[in-house]
Parts: sequence; C-alpha cells; structure tokens
Amino acid sequence: MDVALKEDDCRIRKDNAPQNFALMRQITVNLLGKEKWIKCGIKNKQFLAATDNNYLERV
Repeated sequence: MDVALKEDDCRIRKDNAPQNFALMRQITVNLLGKEKWIKCGIKNKQFLAATDNNYLERV
C-alpha cells in the first residue's frame, strides 16, 4: 500500500485521523483491485480515476 498511496509520507498524526485515513486507503485499494475493466496496476488505476470522471464513477 505504501507504493501506491505513499502511506509512509503521510503526516496525519492527530487524534483518530491516522486510523480513519488508513481505513480509507484500504477501501480505495480494494475498490481499485476489484475493478477489472482496465488491466493495469493500482497506481495507474488511481491516476486514471483522478483524471477521468467516467472511470471514477465506474470504480
């Protein structure tokens, strides 16, 4: 997960925020992993979802 979402670079450390963001990252990786319309890595799917709203809705 660190390679795709750069978890080690995250500076969130206050209250429950680290746990909340870890959960959101895990959900993101699961959703992108289950999406089989395009065959590429999680990092590329993440970039595609950020740039293409139609793909984001599909995910």
